[in-house]
Amino acid sequence: MSNIAKGDFPYIHGFSDEEQSRLIRQARMFEGTLFSHIDYSGVTRLLEVGCGVGAQTEILLRRFPDLHVTGIDRSPIQLAAAEHNLSSRAWCESRYTLRQADATDLPFPDRSFDAAYLCWVLEHMPSPARVLSEVRRVLSPGAVVYVTEVLNSSFFLDPYSPNLLRYWMAFNDHQYDTGGDPFIGAKLGNLLLAGGYRDVRTEVMNIHLDNRQPGRRKQMIEFWEDVLLSAAEQLIAAGKTDATTAEGMRSELQAVRNDPNAVFFFAFVQATALVY
Repeated sequence: MSNIAKGDFPYIHGFSDEEQSRLIRQARMFEGTLFSHIDYSGVTRLLEVGCGVGAQTEILLRRFPDLHVTGIDRSPIQLAAAEHNLSSRAWCESRYTLRQADATDLPFPDRSFDAAYLCWVLEHMPSPARVLSEVRRVLSPGAVVYVTEVLNSSFFLDPYSPNLLRYWMAFNDHQYDTGGDPFIGAKLGNLLLAGGYRDVRTEVMNIHLDNRQPGRRKQMIEFWEDVLLSAAEQLIAAGKTDATTAEGMRSELQAVRNDPNAVFFFAFVQATALVY
């Protein structure tokens, strides 16, 4: 769900203009749930790993007025988009630094930051443990880190949609085969403990939409279609799926979106930990 780079770490969603717009919509749609327990009070120097187009950066700066955010990403394309998005907002002015960098070899001295933020990023990395170790190195004692990650096995949609399920499994297989981990949310506790963090806590969060919120349900299903279709070209090229299945998935999503009794469910995991 995030953004890394071309090259060494394939990004399953691609780098199109449509994908950059989707990342901004995604950040806004998940903001209420994702930030419900995040607290950076007293933090001034925050490292954001995998800042992508700056969608989460904008939220961080808006919610926590004392922050200066240093955002890193491997993709110059995404960093250019982030600069464009952030520079147009007055409240972000002079409060962020963007830098092209490898999260497994951060170009910062020890204890450079007093907090860190990672969201939808470790799922795309072949060495998440090394990333968390590097992040801990550049954090000061007492620093807090929040990590939010996917748990793709939790996805559920009703009515039953067989093409969608086949496509979803192909999506996850491709991400796993190219070095990512679509189930990494469940592993965050172990990863943080192994990385030397303390006071590790995890919380399972979810988006559960049914007839109680029909408008939001329809909006989420439309968004989910964009998420899935962003990977279609890669999946077909890799032989993980075919155009018939992709088109069948689209038709099923459109039918579910208009079904008066549709159900959408997706869970993810948010972890928090401290550095001593």
